[in-house]
Amino acid sequence: MSSKRTASVQRDTQETQIKLQLNLDGTGEARLVTGLPFLEHMLTQIARHGLIDLSLEAHGDLEIDAHHTVEDIGIVLGQALARAVGDKQGISRYGHAYVPLDEALSRVVVDLSGRPGLIYQVAYVRPRIGDFDVDLLREFFQGFVNHAQVTLHMDNLRGDNAHHQAETLFKAFGRALRMATTPDPKMAGQIPSTKGTL
Repeated sequence: MSSKRTASVQRDTQETQIKLQLNLDGTGEARLVTGLPFLEHMLTQIARHGLIDLSLEAHGDLEIDAHHTVEDIGIVLGQALARAVGDKQGISRYGHAYVPLDEALSRVVVDLSGRPGLIYQVAYVRPRIGDFDVDLLREFFQGFVNHAQVTLHMDNLRGDNAHHQAETLFKAFGRALRMATTPDPKMAGQIPSTKGTL
């Protein structure tokens, strides 16, 4: 496993221009410019609770709506994770977390399996958080999963406040990623799969 688990990704389309830098062995620092304050708040949770350093600059067609920007940020984050973990030698592979926030509770389980799959069981109590459409959060995670090539199960178990529901998901996601990408000393030099590859 590489001692430097970092990645830089740039994605330019007619809808978005995104630059992202990621360090899996960081301190939880986030520097974010997206034009979407609520999404930045959620991405900060991933960084802080995953101890991932994240630098992101995204410009998108927000005059249409936030869909392309949110989805493409998920895509770029997934690409960066895939590059940073490399061949996955010596990692723990699996991660899970339960996170509460007042009345809300969410569970996230991740497998750095090499196979994209998203199970997203979240019934938000309202369709918008401020002016942010909560449907876009699924699009973010679907973009991430497709390009990180991971299996991700996300369940909001309870919650009466949509902001709390979303925040518990992002905090749990950060902690689950941290667990899955953490080196396992007993797996040093090994791929955590009977197939010999992930």
